[in-house]
Amino acid sequence: MKGRDYILPVLVLVTMLAALYLVGFYAPVEREQGVVQKIFYFHVPSAWVAFLAFFVVFAFSFRYLVSRDKRWDNRAAAAAEVGVMFCTLVIVTGPIWAKPVWGIWWTWDARLTLTLVLWLIYVSYVLLRHYIADAEKRATLSAVLGIIGFIDVPLVYFAIRWWRTQHPQPVIGGGGDSGMDPRMAATFWVCVVAFTVLFVYLFQVRAKQYDLEDEIEQAHQLADELPSTEKGV
Repeated sequence: MKGRDYILPVLVLVTMLAALYLVGFYAPVEREQGVVQKIFYFHVPSAWVAFLAFFVVFAFSFRYLVSRDKRWDNRAAAAAEVGVMFCTLVIVTGPIWAKPVWGIWWTWDARLTLTLVLWLIYVSYVLLRHYIADAEKRATLSAVLGIIGFIDVPLVYFAIRWWRTQHPQPVIGGGGDSGMDPRMAATFWVCVVAFTVLFVYLFQVRAKQYDLEDEIEQAHQLADELPSTEKGV
């Protein structure tokens, strides 16, 4: 690895350690919900990064359909896989937080249901890529699904603003009654940065793996096309 290749892993380590320290020792315990509220610092940043990942899928899918350049399909696929991971964290941490606060693991309110739909859309995207053998057809259908699926992201985000739900109202940008203790806000934004850096790192690693797989496949195809004398037969 070159020196610059260590920058992102080091940033991931530093920001994650800072986030864990702030969550554990700096952010105050919420008065009504208690210590379980600290799941907030993992739950919400995971959701924001999942939205970011699916926007990347949307952008690179569109770019692929315009250019038909396999590199953009690879990057859309990489973002989708990482996005599914973060969306899974949202769905797992949500019920863990909800049970002590709401008394139930799950309720079919608007935001929770739409988040589950979002997760299912991009899980389907990942599965689609494994079940279609033809590379061009796979890339095209995946791009269409990646673009259409992104429609659910703003629905998830605005659900608690458009409909009455059991999900907590926004504490950031929610109006005059919203807001957090300054120590909570600082911890939250550090967590957002940490999770975003982690996404960028995982995305780059997976995209490079896809590009390498394409190079290996092209090398095999060239080898198969060589005359038998050039293959040493």
